[in-house]
Amino acid sequence: MAFLFISFFAGVLTVLAPCILPLLPVVIGSSATGRSKLTPFVVVGSLALSIIAFTFLLKVSTAFITIPPEVWTYLSGGILLVFGLTLVFPALWENIPGLAKLSAASNKAVGSGYQKKSLWGDALIGAALGPVFSTCSPTYFVILASVLPASFLLGTTYLLAYVLGLSLSLLVLALLGERLIGKLEGFADPKGWFKRAVGILFIVLGLMIATGYEKKLETAILENGFFDVTKIEQGLLQNADDQSSTLMPETLPNGTPVPPAVTEAGLETYLSLQEKSARYPKAPELVAPDAYLNTGGEPITIGQYKGKKVVLVDFWTYSCINCQRTTPYLNSWYDKYETDGLVIIGVHTPEFGFEKVTSNVQEAIGKEGIKYPVVLDNQYQTWNAYKNQYWPRKYLVDIDGYIVYDHVGEGQYPETERAIQKALAERADRLKDGTVVAGGTVSVKEVKIEAGSGETYFGAGRNEYLANGIPRTEGTQTLAYPLTLAGNRLYLSGLWDFDTEHASATKGASIKYVYTAKSVYLVASGDKSARITVLRDGVPVTAERGADVDASGSATITDSGLYKLIEEKNAGTH
Repeated sequence: MAFLFISFFAGVLTVLAPCILPLLPVVIGSSATGRSKLTPFVVVGSLALSIIAFTFLLKVSTAFITIPPEVWTYLSGGILLVFGLTLVFPALWENIPGLAKLSAASNKAVGSGYQKKSLWGDALIGAALGPVFSTCSPTYFVILASVLPASFLLGTTYLLAYVLGLSLSLLVLALLGERLIGKLEGFADPKGWFKRAVGILFIVLGLMIATGYEKKLETAILENGFFDVTKIEQGLLQNADDQSSTLMPETLPNGTPVPPAVTEAGLETYLSLQEKSARYPKAPELVAPDAYLNTGGEPITIGQYKGKKVVLVDFWTYSCINCQRTTPYLNSWYDKYETDGLVIIGVHTPEFGFEKVTSNVQEAIGKEGIKYPVVLDNQYQTWNAYKNQYWPRKYLVDIDGYIVYDHVGEGQYPETERAIQKALAERADRLKDGTVVAGGTVSVKEVKIEAGSGETYFGAGRNEYLANGIPRTEGTQTLAYPLTLAGNRLYLSGLWDFDTEHASATKGASIKYVYTAKSVYLVASGDKSARITVLRDGVPVTAERGADVDASGSATITDSGLYKLIEEKNAGTH
């Protein structure tokens, strides 16, 4: 329900997004030209339908692999340009020799029909703006990339909420513009200066969209910090992720408050087994691990700790940057609370084939300084037993074997530590072993997440954002860059060989990606001589270089893993 609200609110906020602000005059101008009382409703309605249609088109993009992404910008810009010309030169289309013979009905609808209050023309304007409006919200990309693939019904529900919020806010602006203009005399004249001015605006914006200058304006707005409402959305999305955690209960099943672990009188009170069973699920057991690391080779189970320890189960994979940023907290908690009865079990469920190799995982464990036990879940058997879908994810199992807390992704570290302390306090009370659980929170430098661009895959199994090749197709492709690049799309040049999980290339191949973030990472592998040059805005990175890039802007790709290419102080579009 929380994400449904966020989707609606994101739609409302989208009208203030940097990539939408330049286009608002088109919507308002279309409604204010005095064509019809239905004009604002038709323009906004067709825009909404266009966004929905364009979204589903993206999800079945393999059926449209021959259509370069630039086509949509050229089409949107071209339509606005056409209508701009009809406003500046009302009789233009009717005076072109032979025009009627080409297609009388359609050309009259596009040209003079627009001047004669054709609602078809209004619908075409709205439809032209759909693809542009579809790319301006982090929430929209979450729906497109994460929710729709997992659940068509749920994804469609969130998409409709997003479109409803956007449509209502646009409609309010359009009606206000129409009312304002309606009070002024002379604005309804089809050959008057106002409609010609709107036409010029259409022409300018059409050219900006078609040539990519609209994106450059968006970048300038973002870099100057104006109207960056995407930060509000990202904050809401982060809060929604945080709220996906299940905390120790505040009330019992009968509605009475749960007493604190230690009351003011010093009397410790906890849920009974019956109360726990009514509220919490039992923790599934580890299922047929492929290897046991940091255990001296000895098998471990969750059941062996029941009645003795508190267990924190952490699902991770070593090339995942989100997991890497969580690991310092896990290490600190293990150091701090192991003697108090905490056991951490890292369940390493690989995302890529090279992460199934035991020696690779063992090497990553050494690099990350992990001391707690790690089991390899190469066949996803434990992952499926927990019905898990995310890296990283933490499940806290209390002394009785119940999952009393779980958290998806990064963040919420103080809350997680308090849950650990509460479970350990209960354990100490149960065992009467004199353990005094340490308070406070561990001190770890937290990384502020400012990414506006998500994960983008090269392998044919998931490379839906490959923009200048044939997505979801294995085999070799010779690729070249288009004239313009869209944001958050993968562009490749040279000879590439696509496998299900990865794409490989030889000397001379290159990658372009327009991103909005402060850090860029690459999951890759190569031989000892595989050297790459990293350029930011066409210049080898120097001050902005990541830990794996040298002072010349080059990096050597050897072991399979995650490479840090760019690290900046603040997020930007580059």
